[in-house]
Amino acid sequence: MPSIFAYQSSEVDWCESNFQHSQFVAEFYNTFSNVIFFILGPLIMYLMHPYTQKRSGHIYHVWVLFMVIGLFSMYFHMTLSFLGQLLDEISILWFLACCYSIWLPRCYFPTFLGKNRARFARLVFVITVVSTFLSFLRPTVNAYILNCVGLHIFYLAVQEYKKTNNKDIRHLVEVSTVLWAFALTSWLSDRFLCSFWQRIHFFYLHSIWHVFISITFPYGITAMVLVEGSYEMPGQILKVRYWPRDTWPVGLPYVEIQDDNKNC
Repeated sequence: MPSIFAYQSSEVDWCESNFQHSQFVAEFYNTFSNVIFFILGPLIMYLMHPYTQKRSGHIYHVWVLFMVIGLFSMYFHMTLSFLGQLLDEISILWFLACCYSIWLPRCYFPTFLGKNRARFARLVFVITVVSTFLSFLRPTVNAYILNCVGLHIFYLAVQEYKKTNNKDIRHLVEVSTVLWAFALTSWLSDRFLCSFWQRIHFFYLHSIWHVFISITFPYGITAMVLVEGSYEMPGQILKVRYWPRDTWPVGLPYVEIQDDNKNC
């Protein structure tokens, strides 16, 4: 049995041909497409700094985990090792858990928690720890479980989309849904239609998944910030901005927080 550190010790092998550009990098494009995580992570951390200072310092953990996803995904695709696979999937699990703990509105908490966010965060932590250990038993199904978590987030987004007339929330939900759909389509196509893509010599769909999903996260999180703020920060105004310019047709979304000093 090969070591969990060994190259190609994982049962997962994506459609891109192995070791085509380097003897040290198994999947060249799948590896280096993760660089976008290291670009967007620090940038969003900087843009969201004023909001984070007023909301919670734990938000920094989200963007650190965002970059950890890129790091472990890069390691996995470079080596196709079993350890790399586990680290890649577990980092995504912890990232989503952190987002749930911080931004899930209290109205969606289980009733036995009494809308106590500290208790909810502890519950999420325990579930995540248990799931982390269980991931060692059936590692090949981890990615499908993570996409199921994505479906649950999508369900919550649809519920909030139906409730709100806020144009910013609706726009962010719409864009993040389209981006996630493109990302998931790329992932599934690479996984299940590999023979077709190999026949036409197009091996880049999993790389495209990395790009789309890395952009989907900021849009989805910004939508979560606005939704959570509408429930739990009624005395303050959350304004969506886009980097590098608000007037550009596409941009990286982030939130500014403003005090509402109007008297009733």
